[in-house]
Amino acid sequence: MVDEEHQAELLAATEVREEPATPVQLVAEAADAGVRLDRYVADQITDLSRSYARQLIDDGHIRLNDADTRPSATLRPGDVVTVRRPIARPTDLVAQDIPLSIVYEDADVVVIDKPAGMVVHPAPGHLDGTLVNALLARYPDITVGSDLRPGIVHRLDRDTSGLMVVTRNDAARHAIQTQQQARTMTKAYLAVVEGRFKESSGIIDAPIARHPTDRLRQAIVPNGRTARTHWQVIEELGDYTLIEARLETGRTHQIRVHFSYKSRPLLGDPLYGPRQPRATFGLTRQFLHAYRLGFVLPGTGEPATFQSELPPDLRTALEKLRARAAGSG
Repeated sequence: MVDEEHQAELLAATEVREEPATPVQLVAEAADAGVRLDRYVADQITDLSRSYARQLIDDGHIRLNDADTRPSATLRPGDVVTVRRPIARPTDLVAQDIPLSIVYEDADVVVIDKPAGMVVHPAPGHLDGTLVNALLARYPDITVGSDLRPGIVHRLDRDTSGLMVVTRNDAARHAIQTQQQARTMTKAYLAVVEGRFKESSGIIDAPIARHPTDRLRQAIVPNGRTARTHWQVIEELGDYTLIEARLETGRTHQIRVHFSYKSRPLLGDPLYGPRQPRATFGLTRQFLHAYRLGFVLPGTGEPATFQSELPPDLRTALEKLRARAAGSG
């Protein structure tokens, strides 16, 4: 995440047009009780930073129960938060001609097959070379909220590959965010985890929040945000398992945190896996690929589903796992 001081410097160079964006309404859950309003909004709306949320609250663009309020206001279950952002463009972002794998595009959305190693949006240490820089070069007409993440409505970790949808205008952003909040989007991943399961499928329901002492990690926290992951065994690979994981919610690092919590960390995960893994099978990242994405197209109202094959590094690792399992059997 971009630190607040750096965010403020970038926002200072932003030219804001006057027309308002389509409002987004959020309803606080029981798990949100006592959470500050600025933090809640930043957690709920992926492409909006906490510092910018505070600015919008101060300017009256974010209202609590249809009333002006303060960033430090705390939530109660059932509170209605209305977010109305002015449309703007961050002028500090540089358009860069970086190749993108485009799976689908129309006037409203673009579906991208993101490679591992690509950072989604600028952050300290990654101010260029990101997916956002590439998007600005290919789609210079993208409209954005006054932030550093034009078109970004959900994210993949840097070393997670696979499908993402990007919105090209504010109406499309609102339509996709509405589907995300209603949990009607399909976000399915292929992952290899260490160990085996007694059951063939299940649900992990465990709340997630930032780790209390390590800012780089998320953790299972009793008063954290609701997080649910559906999983199903696809193939047993000796003492490893290939699974499909489907997100019901979309918390940061959700799949990685949930399976680590169940003592089934993802193969190759440097943050949530064992410090000294038994084997890497040639991997330099976690075995996690967003292989299926489904949503209703904002422009037509038609449902669409997209799929992505495993990239070469994960495919090679899977072949090694299969060979090892066959040899030990």
